[in-house]
Amino acid sequence: MQVRYGFKNCNIIDGNLTSSVRHNMTILIDGEKIHRIGSSEEVEIPSGYSVTDAQNKYVMPGLINAHVHLFGSGKPMKAIGGGSAQRHLVKLLGTKLGLIVLDRMVQEHVMAELYSGVTTVRAVGDLFYSDVKIRDKINSGKLFGPRLIVSGPAITVTGGHGYGSFAQVCDSPWEGRKCVRKNVYEQVDLIKICVTGGVSDARKIGEAGKLKMTQEEVLAICDEAHKLGCLVAAHAESTEGVRTALRGGVDTIEHGSVFDDEIIDLFRNNPKSSRGYSSLITTISPAVPLYELAPSITKLNEVSMQNDKIILEGMIEGAKQAYANGIQVGLGTDASCPFVAQYDTWRELEYVVKYVGVPTEQAIYNATMGNAKILGIEDETGTIEEGKAADVLLLDGNPLENIRLLSHPNMVISRGHAISHPRLKKINAIDEAIEKIKL
Repeated sequence: MQVRYGFKNCNIIDGNLTSSVRHNMTILIDGEKIHRIGSSEEVEIPSGYSVTDAQNKYVMPGLINAHVHLFGSGKPMKAIGGGSAQRHLVKLLGTKLGLIVLDRMVQEHVMAELYSGVTTVRAVGDLFYSDVKIRDKINSGKLFGPRLIVSGPAITVTGGHGYGSFAQVCDSPWEGRKCVRKNVYEQVDLIKICVTGGVSDARKIGEAGKLKMTQEEVLAICDEAHKLGCLVAAHAESTEGVRTALRGGVDTIEHGSVFDDEIIDLFRNNPKSSRGYSSLITTISPAVPLYELAPSITKLNEVSMQNDKIILEGMIEGAKQAYANGIQVGLGTDASCPFVAQYDTWRELEYVVKYVGVPTEQAIYNATMGNAKILGIEDETGTIEEGKAADVLLLDGNPLENIRLLSHPNMVISRGHAISHPRLKKINAIDEAIEKIKL
């Protein structure tokens, strides 16, 4: 049940990049919205509100994770790498009983995102429209959960990234249009395409990020999606893949690689995209553990290790170029990949600070208002402002000074629903492995 909340003696980080911390503040939450913000001396909490003395704790916007897959927990699995194990698992999940199990797993993973402080999740490739189903349950009030923006199954080509698992296949421009129409019929929020290969499906060193979709296929998919009111997100992990995706009119590049002058110009001015420009979503989280941890832990062979290094270095360089050239940058975790748990969005911020070299303020902005702008929901969420959704985190200290405070929020509020001292079911094997990485 929603109630009215009054928080006094707060320190507010409002999510705007140019704002400073506001001390000794009061916030009134009425239903799903932030009703009033002011100094604790000026604003009295009316009767009928549940009063919390924050005792100088810090309030900031709920995090936005702009790139997840909801089908996996992050535990390394043989089936993720393709082959017969993957085919058998996908076939099993497609049965009547398998779909029930899948829906339960997806629901559990959605709640892990929320309990970790993520109040908006963009899912970019899941099996059997399981993401659409849980979004609809949340929106109808049958289930409490974060705001979900979902793509349903991604669109790939034969042998492309996601082939045989979380993607449907098109091998011509008209098949691409048909896939878009199918997903829109199933009421997705956006279209996800796999323009290049990835680390998990590469069979040779240097093959990860190999261009898979043709320019004509990307153009057709983007044209159809934009006509039907959907943004297009593109998995692209090589320079040529990014170029092909941008020339086709995609709205966001997921992951990224090294840019050249043409690519930078296309990000800034892209007449084929729905907004006239394109944005970058960084996802460093999957590549860092596979790069930094010993093969005895990751179980990677030499091909995968070398490909992971190539992809990670390309993503980091592309992100640096994006910041240097005024390209709009957001972030996601690629949760479900090995060693990327659904509750570890905060780690992506930490990685961006270390590997890309941005200030902590910038990383927090990317995960709040920056992502909100990229996803087109900046009027609804992303900052602590009167009239916006009550998507709020209460933290025990200042995350600008210690970003790891984001790993255990004192309270999470999602559209006015409060969870005090959220308890996460964590995966010890993942946490123990990642904590071996020296940052």
